[in-house]
Amino acid sequence: MDDSKLNKSKLKQEQLDEETLFIVSQTFKALSDPTRIRILHLLSQQELSVNDIANKLGMLQSTVSHQLRFLKNLRLVKYRREGTTFYYSHDDEHVMNLLEQTITHAQHH
Repeated sequence: MDDSKLNKSKLKQEQLDEETLFIVSQTFKALSDPTRIRILHLLSQQELSVNDIANKLGMLQSTVSHQLRFLKNLRLVKYRREGTTFYYSHDDEHVMNLLEQTITHAQHH
């Protein structure tokens, strides 16, 4: 049996615990918002400051900051501080792969 079939078989046998269910639902909640998708898509390409993100997306800095806080709490983005500026980047390769695959699917549908 190949690895993908083995993994699928293993997933079918396991019951999902409450913590796993919560994390999965919160991840999909994060990906259900167009603004957060736009932010994550930008951060998949490069590290950016809040101002950079706001300028690229034509949004208010406060709106971007609010969404980044939500994404940071889910550990989907991380930041580093340089002086008074915070630079954000993605922090979960699995979710970024899921986002990329979903975007590709939507563009070829």
